[in-house]
Amino acid sequence: MKVLHVFDHSLPIQDGYSYRSRAILVNQRALGWETVQVTGSKHVSNVAWEEAGGLGFYRTPPVNGVAARFPILGQLQVVTRLRRRVRDLVRQERPDLIHAHSPSLNGLAAASVSRATGIPLVYEIRAFWEDAAVDQRTAREGGLRYRLTSASEARVLRRADAVTTICEGLRGELLRRGLPAEKVSVIPNGVEASAYAFDRPKDGALAAQLGLEGKFVVGFVGSFYAYEGLDLLLAAFPALRAALPEARLLLVGGGMEDEALRRQARALGIEDAVVFPGRVPHDDVEHYYSVLDIACFPRHSLRLTELVTPLKPLEAMAMGRVCVASDVGGHRELIRDGETGYLFQADDAEALTARLIDVARRRDEWPALKAAGRKLVETERSWPAIVRRYVPVYETLLAREHDRRGAEAQRGS
Repeated sequence: MKVLHVFDHSLPIQDGYSYRSRAILVNQRALGWETVQVTGSKHVSNVAWEEAGGLGFYRTPPVNGVAARFPILGQLQVVTRLRRRVRDLVRQERPDLIHAHSPSLNGLAAASVSRATGIPLVYEIRAFWEDAAVDQRTAREGGLRYRLTSASEARVLRRADAVTTICEGLRGELLRRGLPAEKVSVIPNGVEASAYAFDRPKDGALAAQLGLEGKFVVGFVGSFYAYEGLDLLLAAFPALRAALPEARLLLVGGGMEDEALRRQARALGIEDAVVFPGRVPHDDVEHYYSVLDIACFPRHSLRLTELVTPLKPLEAMAMGRVCVASDVGGHRELIRDGETGYLFQADDAEALTARLIDVARRRDEWPALKAAGRKLVETERSWPAIVRRYVPVYETLLAREHDRRGAEAQRGS
């Protein structure tokens, strides 16, 4: 079986989207399938082919000139250029299936080629990107761009032969939008548990370098998006520090909210107790996690966070970190309160403070909780088992296409 995957972007860009894409490709190849992968124009590259993370990716020329200055015109160009690239790759590689992944611009390009060639199309929706755009302040809820993105998503969903998504929250929303249940399969996020050392001892040298030696460290590792709720964690910290004077915050990463978070720390008078190392190489992430006593995921309650499950808590559980997370829908799908981690009421700084203090005083529970988190990742969220869920989706479409071609041959004879 040969599958042509159409992605928004990929490695060497390091984010959850790229890591999921790589895991899918690696584990599908382990099943004996052949994969071909292409990224759209939003992955800016001046080469037609690039190797990254041990995989080869076809690239699509970036949008430039007048179109790049006007968002809607630019998006039309993204679809047009990607459609041409996918069409050429279909002729060159002759795949059995096309599998397009969010956002809908990828799906529109792939659907056009699928319809022209008869190759079955799978569309994977990883989030409703109009909701992500609202959080990133590139669209207004109910505004023109929001409505256009939602409409294009609906068009792709209608045209796809099968739809996959990453969590039950998104599947439920798709069913509410009218998709038949048999068309939608959940292929959740996972991690490669064997790639992470369990309950690694604290990296003493790194802790000393960060000024955290002998401290009780609460922290976060990832991109600083507004929906992550790091402003809430900072707001909760003064009361935590009053109760636990040795408490410190370690916020590893960067992004849109970086400077705002640093300003907030200064305004709260806690800048001496908050460490911002900036972005770090992915290979160093385990060392930073080892410094944490508690990994905190304080996401705000928004449509995006209620529907979408993140990767970061799974990685933290695989590493044997104690997780404290807001009780948004995406977290409730991953964390069993009091068993594999702890939840608190979203958007409530006092509830977060109280939960952190409570968890700090429950150290005798930590070994069992860490072991349960690791076991959950190994048994329910390992990538090899997750990727095998694509087997019935793909095989059903290929069998349907085989029957269709057989019927056409009979009519023509």
